[in-house]
Amino acid sequence: MDIIKCEKLGFTYDNKKWVLRDINATFQTGMLYGIYGKSGAGKTTLLSLLAGLETAGEGKILYKDKDLAIMDRDEYRSNEVGIIFQSYNLLPHLTALENIVLSMDISNLKVKDKDKKAMSLLRKVGLDEAKANRRVLQLSGGEQQRVAIARALSYDCDMILADEPTGNLDAENEEEIIELLTKLAHEDDKCIIVISHSPSVRKKMEKIYYLENGKLKTE
Repeated sequence: MDIIKCEKLGFTYDNKKWVLRDINATFQTGMLYGIYGKSGAGKTTLLSLLAGLETAGEGKILYKDKDLAIMDRDEYRSNEVGIIFQSYNLLPHLTALENIVLSMDISNLKVKDKDKKAMSLLRKVGLDEAKANRRVLQLSGGEQQRVAIARALSYDCDMILADEPTGNLDAENEEEIIELLTKLAHEDDKCIIVISHSPSVRKKMEKIYYLENGKLKTE
């Protein structure tokens, strides 16, 4: 199913130089996408536009056939899209479980037992109860990224945007995280869009877009 589409999308920071121009792309659920390009090519900018963190200078983004520009973007970010960062962006003074519950609180998710749902999500990404109740700084980098993925899943979104999700991880953890994202695409029918510089991650992507000179090309 098509979930998000870019139509003649363009973006500029200063109304002079276009970072992105005439971007056309369609993303579907059940698929794992990679976005590649040199540093400064606009990869993170494109992800920010898809996440509703930036506003297009021209063209539009359609999410489930609705123009993102006229949607409530705070609600969109809180309920429709999960974002995973290289630096995890977890609250270090909270446990893994508490980070997930807080995410559900922020998105006003109506769940009878949030602790139970949070624990279910943490098990889904391979973390047991003992690790769920540790402060996140007591977890390894790979485990923290698993918590971040569980957090992204906590409000049942259909799309996950991952900005260098394995950038701080060793090869073994990188492979495990990409396998987890692949499983979420195929078994849970999520649309997974990944920015990465890693050649090994690139090999796992099912469709690759390449950004160059503000233009998006397919490989």
